[in-house]
Amino acid sequence: MFESLSDKLDSIFKKLKGRGLLKEDDVDVALKEIRLALLEADVNFKVVKDFVQRVRERAVGKEVLESLSPGQQVVKIVHDELCELLGTTNQRIQLAPNPPTVIMMVGLQGSGKTTTSSKLARFFKKEGRRPMLVAADLKRPAAIDQLITLGKQIDIPVFYSKETQDPVALCENAVKQARMEGRDIVIIDTAGRLHIDEELMNELLAVKTKVNPREVLLVADAMTGQDAVNMAKSFNEQIGLDGIILTKMDGDARGGAALSIRDVTGKPIKFIGIGEKIDMLEPFYPDRIANRILGMGDVLTLIEQAQKSFDQKEAEKLHKRIMEESFTFEDLRDQLKKLRSMGPLENLLGMIPGMGKAMKDIKVDEKEFVKIEAIINSMTKDERRNHNIINGSRRKRIAIGSGTTVTDVNRLIKQYLEMKKMMKMFKGGMGKKGLRLPKIMPF
Repeated sequence: MFESLSDKLDSIFKKLKGRGLLKEDDVDVALKEIRLALLEADVNFKVVKDFVQRVRERAVGKEVLESLSPGQQVVKIVHDELCELLGTTNQRIQLAPNPPTVIMMVGLQGSGKTTTSSKLARFFKKEGRRPMLVAADLKRPAAIDQLITLGKQIDIPVFYSKETQDPVALCENAVKQARMEGRDIVIIDTAGRLHIDEELMNELLAVKTKVNPREVLLVADAMTGQDAVNMAKSFNEQIGLDGIILTKMDGDARGGAALSIRDVTGKPIKFIGIGEKIDMLEPFYPDRIANRILGMGDVLTLIEQAQKSFDQKEAEKLHKRIMEESFTFEDLRDQLKKLRSMGPLENLLGMIPGMGKAMKDIKVDEKEFVKIEAIINSMTKDERRNHNIINGSRRKRIAIGSGTTVTDVNRLIKQYLEMKKMMKMFKGGMGKKGLRLPKIMPF
């Protein structure tokens, strides 16, 4: 999402870093370019004006202009101010002292509110909580069916009724039911509209007044830019918000909503949706987003995603196999599956400092993973565990079975052997230097 803005800022900072001494005029020229880059990224005009003013006040200070690395100092100031703009720290959802914690999800149609409700329920379930979903969008029957389907997918109960047309009574009964069943989180998927209207606001206010939610979260589509910011401002003024969830952050929009919405509304972004899959919701960390925008990567998020996908015991078994030089095609297939479960490879590479720029013009073909898996699955168990028995006739059979060519099979075997060779060298290095293999190795 921030690719264009990131590229422009990188170009601006390269000019600054190339100067041994900075003058006030140099800072002003750079800030003019930063201002233009932010406006082109669809950031709110007033937000840009205040942001640039704050950066200038700090950047023209004596300690910056006379420092040994003034360019680096300006980059740090921009990073700090971006963090401030985005909200400084991660804001978690506040849990009620007496369960259940009621969370009311609001937003317009098409923002991904129903899907996000189920993603949030799954997030809490992974934390050991017992969530319940409530289908309170009674104007759109498909929304009820969609939430029921998603609830079954993640094994979380959905409270609904296709008979009643009273969302207030439905939500009140849902909270009572949750209390009886010992559910500690209740997530209410409320009605949406194509645009804000008085009827919608009155309905949401009535639900809020009756069930007294711990938090009201707005689900906003990051792809809609300043429309999302204006919509958030209106919801906050009329309903009162406690936080925001931005969806479609994996899209190719300019990122203006993410950089404006907190400053305009005064409400924190609590989660971001990074894909359509049910597990693609992550807590919002302002410093990590600032790092991504400035091309510094996001190693912490990468590690967290790896920890979710790679079991510690399995990692230790893999470590042992590598040490014993018994890494097989079965191990390779399993590691590739886990790597794919972490999300699109391009996103993962973008979290590695410096890698995002290097990979800019390289398109990662996800179909290659499918092809590799098909080839390995077409092998017999013996072939997967002992590559030495895969002769010419076996390679032909594997190619036919996987819908690929003998060339594809040969290429995979060659890559596998090169990988084994690299592991052997790594193991030798460990023995001499006392190094250890990393616990997580997503080959």
